[in-house]
Amino acid sequence: MSLTVWLTFFLAAWAISISPGAGAVAAMSAGARYGFVRGYCMTFGLVLGILTQVLAVGLGLGALIATSATAFAVIKWLGVAYLLWLGVQQWRAPAVPLVQATAEAAVPRIGTLVLRGWMVNAVNPKGTVFLLAVVPQFLDLAAPLAPQYLVIAATLGFTDLVVMAVYTALAARVLRALQAPRQIRWINRVFGSLFVAAGALLASFRRGA
Repeated sequence: MSLTVWLTFFLAAWAISISPGAGAVAAMSAGARYGFVRGYCMTFGLVLGILTQVLAVGLGLGALIATSATAFAVIKWLGVAYLLWLGVQQWRAPAVPLVQATAEAAVPRIGTLVLRGWMVNAVNPKGTVFLLAVVPQFLDLAAPLAPQYLVIAATLGFTDLVVMAVYTALAARVLRALQAPRQIRWINRVFGSLFVAAGALLASFRRGA
C-alpha cells in the first residue's frame, strides 16, 4: 500500500470512526456510568471487534456472511438481540447519581467491559458488508495482502481509540455531573433508546443494502 493510498484510507478511517453508531453509544454509556478510566475499557473491546471484522474479511468469512442468507441472518439477529438487551438494561438502570451508583454497585470487571465492547462491533454483519465494500478499493492485489490488511486494521484501530476516547471523556465529564434523579432517569432512557434504535436499524439492514 503506497503512502498516498494509505493517507486516503486514513482520512476515510476518521470518517468511519466519528460517524455515530452503536460503538459511539456504547462508549458514551460506559463513560457516563463508570467514568473515563473504567469506561474507556469498553473501547478496547470495540477495537477488538473491528479487528475481528477485518480478520473475517481478510479470511473470506466476510464474503460468506454477505452471500449466505443463513449466516447473515444468524449473525444479524444475534447482534440485534444483544443491542436490545443493552437497551433494556440501560433503560432499567436505577435513577441514582452516577457517581454514587458506581461507588455502591458492583462495577463490571475490565474483562467484562472489553467483552461487551467486542460484542457490539463483532456481531454486526452491517460492518462486515461495509468493510467488504470499502477495503478492496485500497488494496494492491499485485502485492502481498496480509501486510496491507495489518495496516488497515491498525489504522482503523488507532482512529477508533482516539475518537472513542473523546466520546467517553465527554460523557464522563458532562453527564456524570448531573445529579438529580430526574436527570439520571433521562440519561438512562436516552441511552437505552439509542441502543434499541441501533438494534432496530440493524434489524432492518439487508445484504443488498
